[in-house]
Amino acid sequence: MRAESGRWGFVLLGFIMNLCFGAVYSYSIFKPAVEKVYQVSAFQGNLPYMTFLLFFAVTMFFGGRIMEKTGPRRLALIGGITVGLGWILSSFASSVGMLIFTYGVIAGSGVGLTYGCPIAMGARWFPDRKGFVVGLMVAGFGGSPLVTGRIANLLIGDIQALPAERLAESLPQTFLIFGLAITIILSLLALPFRFPTAGWTPAGRAPKAGGTAGLDFTPSGMVRTSTFWGLFAGLLIGCFSGLMAIGIAQPVGVEVIKVAGGTATMLVGVFAVFNALGRPLFGLLTDKAGPRLAAAMNLAVIFGMSLLMLVAGEGSTGLYVMAFSGFWMCLGGWLAIAPAATATFFGMTHYTRNYGAVFLAYGLGAIMGGIISGQAKDALGSYAFAFYPTAGFAALGFALVLLFLKAPKRE
Repeated sequence: MRAESGRWGFVLLGFIMNLCFGAVYSYSIFKPAVEKVYQVSAFQGNLPYMTFLLFFAVTMFFGGRIMEKTGPRRLALIGGITVGLGWILSSFASSVGMLIFTYGVIAGSGVGLTYGCPIAMGARWFPDRKGFVVGLMVAGFGGSPLVTGRIANLLIGDIQALPAERLAESLPQTFLIFGLAITIILSLLALPFRFPTAGWTPAGRAPKAGGTAGLDFTPSGMVRTSTFWGLFAGLLIGCFSGLMAIGIAQPVGVEVIKVAGGTATMLVGVFAVFNALGRPLFGLLTDKAGPRLAAAMNLAVIFGMSLLMLVAGEGSTGLYVMAFSGFWMCLGGWLAIAPAATATFFGMTHYTRNYGAVFLAYGLGAIMGGIISGQAKDALGSYAFAFYPTAGFAALGFALVLLFLKAPKRE
């Protein structure tokens, strides 16, 4: 096929690959089973999820450096096999500490190595619509729980009703099945990956305006700009709020809103749809209106959804659905805003390493979200208290992106 039309095949491959990566967003379904099988607290039950997201963020920076030397195909193969291996080894975990290592460190590192491959390809093959195309690819990550969450629920069984002995059998089997499937799928998807030739642009199309007009920043130059810190702060706050909401979506529904366990699990799939839609939606908004306005609107929504959860209580199913749909959508939005903003403000020459540095905010956000939600439950008795910090940080982030998220000037 001609490159202008054939490049859309990479979007489909990237979407499916992200569907596999996004199985981590089904962790709120695994979490009650993990706590029951390993007899740990809510905070300890969060640790495999927090560790996964931390190593995802940290290793993505190194993945960018490796990709510059090996290209996207080889790195995607190595990372994909590592992801699957982490899930497979999790089926043998005899303690939550071992699960932190297999699921959190190994599988999380595999996703970190591989995640940038389809994103970097999308940014290079679509210089004319980076935000929208990257948003379409990573929509698979956000929408993954709609598929992987239902599969996990079927394989694990009724967590509330089953005794720990039965869950100790079904939970490892679920990890094993996921691991085998992920290994096979990611390995096959990686085979066609490649970058366009240097300097390639689609015929008849021009890149969107509003960036740095040809300026290319190295990572060290990028971090010396206020633009970087505005982007980093916005992503940190968006990820803290969104990843916290993803990790506790099912328990909040059951324990705070008092919906049935099956209903809460079904709603995780609904939230995943909004997470997926948020990526192309905010990606398109970033292309049309610029990263600054898209980021400010995103954080304003997070602030509003936090207020909804502060007044929600038993029976407030409508407020719960509205708020968590908003949280999941805004997290998805940031994962389209951030890569597009990095390319727009700091150029494509060092894009993979630059976005790796920006993406460290994702890992820090995961840690913040896990600590705050876990301590709200363990120390204060309810996940509801976690939404006071999300409201305060969202207001702070709104001000920061308006002040600092604008085209930098090279010193």
